[in-house]
Amino acid sequence: MFYFGIEHEVAFLNRDGRFADFSCTHFEDFNQIIEALPVYPDDYAHLRIGDAGIKQKRWYIEGFERLSDSDKVIDCIPKGIEIRTTIHSDIRSTIAQLRESFNQLIKTAEQFGFFPVLTSFNPTQTLFNPVLNQYEAERQQTSPEERTENIAMLTYGPDLNLSNPSFSTDDLIDIGRKLTFYSPFIVPFSFSSPFYNLELWSGFSVRTFERTGARPAALIFLENPEEMIRSNPSLTKVARLPAEIGRIEFKAFDSCADFDLYAALFTVLKGLILDKTLQGRSTIPDAKLHQISAIAGFNDPDIFSTAQQILAAVDTALEGDCDLELLTPLKTALKSRTTPAHQMIERFKSIGNLEESLRQMYPK
Repeated sequence: MFYFGIEHEVAFLNRDGRFADFSCTHFEDFNQIIEALPVYPDDYAHLRIGDAGIKQKRWYIEGFERLSDSDKVIDCIPKGIEIRTTIHSDIRSTIAQLRESFNQLIKTAEQFGFFPVLTSFNPTQTLFNPVLNQYEAERQQTSPEERTENIAMLTYGPDLNLSNPSFSTDDLIDIGRKLTFYSPFIVPFSFSSPFYNLELWSGFSVRTFERTGARPAALIFLENPEEMIRSNPSLTKVARLPAEIGRIEFKAFDSCADFDLYAALFTVLKGLILDKTLQGRSTIPDAKLHQISAIAGFNDPDIFSTAQQILAAVDTALEGDCDLELLTPLKTALKSRTTPAHQMIERFKSIGNLEESLRQMYPK
């Protein structure tokens, strides 16, 4: 049996219509929203709180934690607010909880003058480069992900989490390598970052172009440190609580405003995991191929044809599965060779205002 969970990062405009990022937003601005949202005590078996105590709820402030001369967090530079679901035994209930939590967040955020926008890369800033103290600089060198946290502060995207108790450690590592290999062919289904430095970019996903390769496409959470595989970026990570053991975390998709699209993306991942015919494997993401995908999407012949092969293999792997019908949006998108970024570009051209066009991407 599969289990599912999702983490979805939300970016905002403030009441002045500015993109609410680290240049104009403080921790307290978002924290007042978090404090007004409810606590679900039964969640804690599923959700990690973290050492800083910021992750107390289904919603928490995503950002860059500032440290003193130890691991003590003294501040957090905000990027946005992340929603995370508890663990579910089916895709539909996972998406239903995400939708419920999103609606709770948006209703509360609007009371404080913040409004959700869809983007997967900061449309106004091109660099995040804070001055680090000595301890922070040393800590930054402890892992590939710590070294590239400046990229994470500019990007927005989901983590789609799957697990299956029947998978061995070897199975999990093989799945991680498989998803890493096929990542550049499936990520265009989600592309939603066609803007850079307040202008239209030359492709469909600045996030994919800048991020994947330097940071993981997939991350596998294992129980024992001796099971880890050394790679840059990481493919494996030690689980931090029992609920994380065996988690397959796919990290390369852009953010989606249509949460039904997340259901389709969960389904293609599930099908890829169950498929026995596709033989591609890679420990680290192919950065150049992801960049080709980011610029051309399904207009690139190799990206398009391999995406067709993947959907065909997933169809076969999920034959008789009730989730198979969830793939319909992907089949439609591939047939037309379009991504969500196409709609974003057209809306921007029609409205003429970047911030307002991003705000209109989320359904009312």
